[in-house]
Amino acid sequence: MMNGPASPGQEEPGQGPGESIHQEATASGHGEINQAGGDLTVHKTVNTMNIHLPPPAPPAGQIVEGDIPQRPPAFQSRPGLLDALKAQVRQEGAAVIDAVTGTPGVGKSLLAASYAWACQQAGWPLIVWINAQHPDQILTGLAGLARRLNLHDPDDDARTAALKARDWLAAADRRGLLVFDNATAVEDVRPWCPATGEVQILITTRNRAFHTLFTAIDVGVFPPEQSVALLHQRTGDTTPGADEVATELGHLPLAVGQASAYIYRRRLTYPAYLALLRDYPLDKHLPHAAGGYPAGTAQAILLSIDQAEQTIPGARNILELLAVLSEAGVPRTILYGTTDHDPVAIEDIDRVLTDLADTSLISFSEDGTTVLMHRLTSRVLLERAHQTTPVGDSGSSGGRLSQVLDSAINLLYQFNTHIPGDAAIWAARPLVEMLVEQTTALHTRAAAFGVPRERLLALRAWCGQHLRDLADPARAISLLEQNLADYEREVGGDHPHALTSRNNLGCAYHALGDLGRAIPILESTLADRERVLNGDHPDILQSRNNLASAYETAGDLGRALALHEQSLADHVRVLGGDHPDTLRSRNNLAYAYHEAGDLGRALTLHEQNLADRERVLGRDHPDTLQSRNNLVLVHYTAGELGRAIPLFEQNLADRERVLGGDHPDTLLSRNNLASAYQSAGDVARAIPLLRQILTDRQRTLGGEHPDTLTSSNNLAGAYQDAGVLGRAIPLFEQTLADRERVLGGDHPNTLTSRNNLATAYHSAGDAGRAIPLFEQNLADRERVLGRDHPDTLQSRNNLASAYQSVRALDRAIPLNERTLAAFERVLGGDHPHTLQSRNNLAHSYQAAGDLGRAVPLYEQTLANCERVLGTDHPTTKIVRSNLLAARQQVDTDSV
Repeated sequence: MMNGPASPGQEEPGQGPGESIHQEATASGHGEINQAGGDLTVHKTVNTMNIHLPPPAPPAGQIVEGDIPQRPPAFQSRPGLLDALKAQVRQEGAAVIDAVTGTPGVGKSLLAASYAWACQQAGWPLIVWINAQHPDQILTGLAGLARRLNLHDPDDDARTAALKARDWLAAADRRGLLVFDNATAVEDVRPWCPATGEVQILITTRNRAFHTLFTAIDVGVFPPEQSVALLHQRTGDTTPGADEVATELGHLPLAVGQASAYIYRRRLTYPAYLALLRDYPLDKHLPHAAGGYPAGTAQAILLSIDQAEQTIPGARNILELLAVLSEAGVPRTILYGTTDHDPVAIEDIDRVLTDLADTSLISFSEDGTTVLMHRLTSRVLLERAHQTTPVGDSGSSGGRLSQVLDSAINLLYQFNTHIPGDAAIWAARPLVEMLVEQTTALHTRAAAFGVPRERLLALRAWCGQHLRDLADPARAISLLEQNLADYEREVGGDHPHALTSRNNLGCAYHALGDLGRAIPILESTLADRERVLNGDHPDILQSRNNLASAYETAGDLGRALALHEQSLADHVRVLGGDHPDTLRSRNNLAYAYHEAGDLGRALTLHEQNLADRERVLGRDHPDTLQSRNNLVLVHYTAGELGRAIPLFEQNLADRERVLGGDHPDTLLSRNNLASAYQSAGDVARAIPLLRQILTDRQRTLGGEHPDTLTSSNNLAGAYQDAGVLGRAIPLFEQTLADRERVLGGDHPNTLTSRNNLATAYHSAGDAGRAIPLFEQNLADRERVLGRDHPDTLQSRNNLASAYQSVRALDRAIPLNERTLAAFERVLGGDHPHTLQSRNNLAHSYQAAGDLGRAVPLYEQTLANCERVLGTDHPTTKIVRSNLLAARQQVDTDSV
């Protein structure tokens, strides 16, 4: 196996909740809001996007998107077929879908391209060309269109952006053309065809199953006179013999084009070319595939390839690279191996490409940025390479093809080094899509010819990580599942690379929010790494960290803390205190302490980590900004709003300066600042900020993106705090409906929305709607999250408060008692949620007139609050007020 970069390891999928969660605990008439803001990766889901707001206007002028082929020399128009396409529009009006079918080499794509040229010349506002051989290509093509239409946001995954583009096309009231080129499966293309709108759709395909759904435009070979015309025009030779050459090639447009270019470059007569064609030893070069091509086609292509390789230095390497890379085309940037195009360094590549285009073996997209090769030409090159044994090779698997694949892998590894990590990857999405498409094509080629390529699997792992970093976990999971299966088959399940692949898959499931799959995968990976690798191996430390983060997300803080503590100790011992992975581990342990309510240890650890990150990484590094945010969150949770708010404001300004206004971390900072204003009772500043976040996300992400729904939830909560229930309740209702449709009824965010709507009904005094919703939500959380999950305990607390509001104390008191016992067992006696639960139970005793139990419990709770939270914390103030009221009631009753 050749040495190369290892497959990437995944760091923690997240460090806490990404949403401000409104959950109410009633206490003597005071509502307590438990908000958890986090500096976290936002968990994405793939969903159908229905944009409620009018889409942004597209850029002025004509939009031409995609790699439309250039017009070749001596191009032969197909007027009858073009007329058939135009007639479809005249007869049926808008939203016509035509399937352009035919055998390989008849010119389906060129027919569609010639129609696109005509539409462009006629001034149609929109012409779009999408390669449709694979579903991923359709997604990335439509996502590219979304960018051109100003619909795309850097936070969008490919499917979200593609849905935006499709929905825009369905509503379009201007003429447009959408081409799906080289489609293979009806089910891949049909969902992406707009059902309405003024856009005409062409689908080029060999698959005649498209005829059952769409109007058929069947493309055949040239008529004899057109074959002869092409030969005459391209060669400039009108002497006799062209008709015999065309007949020998079966009038197949691809083969006639190859012949005409060859005759022109070699200055041959038609009889001389015909002799070469008939004498070409095809069985020598393609002994097992000679019968699988149209008459004369393989010979014509190989004649052109031989001539190019003999006369153009470097032609063979470029041709074979193009043959193993994507059939949809290869961007020049990929062939250069860099995004920094040095004109001197790329001059030789451009010269070879120009000369090869003159042979008709390749062509270019209209804008010249993408190199195109016909699929029959690729097939001839691939089969020749597969059946060629390199000089000095004793018969290694794959022959010459193995060498070509290695060269392509090296090229893509080189290109991958130019894709940035961290926050900068959001601006590099087009580069990631290029890498994913070309790597997928390589993987398909290697599998088809049975050539093992372990280094290619490592490159595929990088693609999976890039997709996950771009918040596209659904595509990442599909790729990583296949990658794991490939690794287990190639090297065995205990190989370090296979274990890394399994770890990456578990992290992708975590990012998707599927903890039921993530945790077992991460547990088995840690166990196998501990069994197979040395105890201090960095991969084991990584596994421990990732599993701890998953436990934390699942609410299992006991196991999360133990694993985080062990992980940090091991990181410090093995990697040193200043290693970035150690700093990340310390951050995660501090956040886990925060989640567990141990604010003293969380504060100390965050302060240490911030100082270390500023010293090691710099003040403006994204990880440093993250540490600063997380430290401020501890002050916020401790009720120190006078310290928290200025620090939140500063961190937001820093993130806007460093990351940009629309980066997910910046939006989280803006959300946290609004939450702090809200907690301070300054809804006048909180509500405009939350409106701004919601508007920005609706504009950039669409109305039903999970992040947009988070913003809707938080704005509704601010309206509720401001007492504007007439706005809060409809917004909570809409958010719940959208989350049920987009995320599903059991998603944690959906359960949060249901809780918050019930809370709003409760605040409005509508117990008839609040109590059934609280009861449903408690049952759902117990089923989905487990009986001891902190969110489940909050649901139990809120239901008890609702029972108490209707004087059902016989139900409220036992439920509050069970809730407090569970909080003490799960979170500990000093956790803020436990203190709130103890206060609420005291209030239930007070409501029942049992002051003998209420007052001592209030006194105990106040002492604990002052010790744990401080004398000025909002919760402490509420408990103090409740104790005073209870004592006054005792004095009144004794009079």
